[in-house]
Amino acid sequence: MEDNLKIMDLPKNERPQERLLRYGAESLSNSELLAVVLRTGTSKENILQLCNRIIKECGGLRGILNSSAEDLMNLNGIKEAKASQILALVELSKRFYSYGSGEEYKIRTPKDAADLVISHMKDLNQEILKVIYLNTKNIVIGVNTVSMGSLNSSIVHPREVFSHAIKKGSASIIVCHNHPSGDVTPSIEDINITKRLKECGKILGIDLLDHIIVGKGSYVSLKEKGIV
Repeated sequence: MEDNLKIMDLPKNERPQERLLRYGAESLSNSELLAVVLRTGTSKENILQLCNRIIKECGGLRGILNSSAEDLMNLNGIKEAKASQILALVELSKRFYSYGSGEEYKIRTPKDAADLVISHMKDLNQEILKVIYLNTKNIVIGVNTVSMGSLNSSIVHPREVFSHAIKKGSASIIVCHNHPSGDVTPSIEDINITKRLKECGKILGIDLLDHIIVGKGSYVSLKEKGIV
């Protein structure tokens, strides 16, 4: 049974929760921190062994951050309850660095826009396009994923980019997409799409403020490059 071996079955000086309270969370390894969340092992592995294996089989913390419920439940020892715990933890960590926390978020610089989306986009294996919707004070009123897959003019339709902006009464938008290769150099297609969206925005009265390209932890602003 999955509840056979609990943290309390371990020697006191090996229990992650006790060590966390005594020495601080920063003293624990990644697997120990995960063990505090999941708490119980399986009939074949104690909680630390299980967490070590989860992290290894996911390819590290980055892999866990990008895992779906199905991915997690394909691992031995992970069922719905543990998968839900991990996904909830991942989402909390993402929201802490994003508009999703529910707090007011104002865009003052291209870095503000990049910080809003980079944690969600930097490690993706396929291109996606997100749109940030702003009010007249440049406060974020929504973020939406518009398209997934290779970014080209046949996929990125202005009507999809601006439809939610119109519904939300947005004064302006910022589009963001990622380059899975990690190279944030704008392509000709990126530039053409940006110019096309800029012109459409002028007609609709919704300004395109910037186009942010996200790489592996880095970004480039087409506004800063003078393209927008």
